[in-house]
Amino acid sequence: MDRLNVLVWHIHGSYLNALARVDHNWILPVKAGRPEGYGGRGATFDLPANMREVPAAEVRHLDLDVVVLQTPRNLREDALELLSHEQQRLPTLYLEHNVPRPDAVNTRHPFADEPGLLVHVTRFNQLMWDNGPRPTRVIEHSVALDPGITYKGTIARGISVVNGMQARPRIAGYDLFLLARSKVPLDAVGMGTETFGGLGEVPYRELHQLTARYRFLFSPMRYTSLPLAVVEAMSIGMPVVALGTTALPDVIQDGVNGYISTDPDVLVERMKALIADPELAHALGQRARETARQRFGLDRFRAEWNDALHAAIELETGQAPAPVGLRR
Repeated sequence: MDRLNVLVWHIHGSYLNALARVDHNWILPVKAGRPEGYGGRGATFDLPANMREVPAAEVRHLDLDVVVLQTPRNLREDALELLSHEQQRLPTLYLEHNVPRPDAVNTRHPFADEPGLLVHVTRFNQLMWDNGPRPTRVIEHSVALDPGITYKGTIARGISVVNGMQARPRIAGYDLFLLARSKVPLDAVGMGTETFGGLGEVPYRELHQLTARYRFLFSPMRYTSLPLAVVEAMSIGMPVVALGTTALPDVIQDGVNGYISTDPDVLVERMKALIADPELAHALGQRARETARQRFGLDRFRAEWNDALHAAIELETGQAPAPVGLRR
C-alpha cells in the first residue's frame, strides 16, 4: 500500500505510540517550548523513525496527503494557522478520542458539518455523539508494548493509572479511588498523583514494567471513552477491576476476564479477593490477555487505519493518491 504523508498533532501520547506503527510518514508539528499539541515525539516514548518532527512554520511547505485532526482547537485554530490555502483543502480525518461533553447525548460533534471522515475510538463514542451527516467509522484501540513485559502480580496491591485524576474528580472517579484506597492497598501513577500520595508520572517506556508487578489494575473512570490503561493492562495479562461504565462493559466479562460493576462496594470485595488469591489473579489475567490479543491487536489496528486514511482521500478526491516517488 502506498505510503502517505500524514500531518498529526501530539494529543494523546499512548495512542500516538500505537499510531506510529501504522506504516506511513507521520508529521508532528513542533513549536518552541513544546506547548500543548506541539510536543512532537515526546521524551517518554520510543517512537519509530517514520514519525518525525517538523517546525510548525514549515508545515505549509510540505507535500501532505492527509490531515488528522483530534481536537476542536486542531480544527478551528491549528489547521488554519499551519496549513496553506491549498493544504486546507486536503483530505481530512477527525479522530475523536473522547465522549461528548457537556451533554452525554445531545452534544453535536464539532466535525459534524465539516467535509471529511469522522473516526471514533469506540462504538460507545460513536453512539453517544451527535455525528450529523458525516461519514463515521470506529477504529478500536491498540497498544504498542514491549513484548517482553508480562504480568507478575508479586506486589499484593492494586494500582490505578490516571493522569490528573484530582483535576477532574467526578469524571476520573477520584472519589471512588480514595474510597477504595481506604479499604484495600492501592497506589496511583500518573501526572499529579504525587499530590495525594501517588507515585507521580512514570515514563511510558518504564510504566508497564512497574504496573506488571502489581496484583491488579483498578479503573475508577466514570465517564470516558475506553481507558488505554485498561487495554495496556489486559495486553500484558493483568487482571482489571473496573467501574462498569464507558465502553468497558463491551470489553470485560465480569468474573471471566476481569471484574466490572457499578457498585463500588462490590469492586472493593473483588479487589480483596485478588489480593488474597494470586492464582485467581493470574487466571483472570490470562483470559484478559487473550481478549486483548483478539480485540486490540496491532495487525487489525494497522489495517483499519490504512483503510480509513485511504477512505478519507477517496471521500475528498474520488481517487487514490499517486505514490510518493512519482510526485513532483
